Amino acid sequence: MRLLLDTHALLWWLADDPRLGQQTRAAIIEPDQEVLVSVASLWEARIKESLGKLELPDGFRAAIAEQGFRELAVRGEHTDELIRLPMHHRDPFDRLLVAQARCDALTLVTSDERVRMYDVALLDAGQ
Repeated sequence: MRLLLDTHALLWWLADDPRLGQQTRAAIIEPDQEVLVSVASLWEARIKESLGKLELPDGFRAAIAEQGFRELAVRGEHTDELIRLPMHHRDPFDRLLVAQARCDALTLVTSDERVRMYDVALLDAGQ
């Protein structure tokens, strides 16, 4: 299984937040597990930081790299997949993460109830 962390799951991991469940933690640290972080999540986090809605740790991107997580670029085929998604909600970051997970056969780690409406492999971040 290859994991794609939703923005909140990434932030919970970096902060050792108890909202990130034990099952999810075990999946993330599983040997040979590939964990990816979308550039869309980095973009979302920085936007929220600049608006004063979120405080990111110093060395945010370095902290991600130190965890062994790999950045996932947004590619053209990801944007093509967006058109095939039903409009369950309008959050562009969540929709892009769903598209990336579908295109790249990734399991999306999230606790967002709205994302569960999409046809995509999921791991509940709270479990």
